[in-house]
Amino acid sequence: MTCRYSMLIQWSDEDQCFVVTLPEFDGNKTHGDTYEEAARNAQDALESLIESYQAEGYPLPAPVSFSANLEKTVK
Repeated sequence: MTCRYSMLIQWSDEDQCFVVTLPEFDGNKTHGDTYEEAARNAQDALESLIESYQAEGYPLPAPVSFSANLEKTVK
């Protein structure tokens, strides 16, 4: 599945793993022991969230594009 949703991947000293935040989906989080594992887990989480929203009939959140983020930070 190809999607254009954001993933913020950060190292957590407290948890000793990479934590991934999914901003467009109310900041849902997942994690992984390696950066690659965290990214794969986040992709799986996104796919599950999209399927769940669609099954429940909820509208999907609009993906935030880089240019939109850039405009917000420049102002």
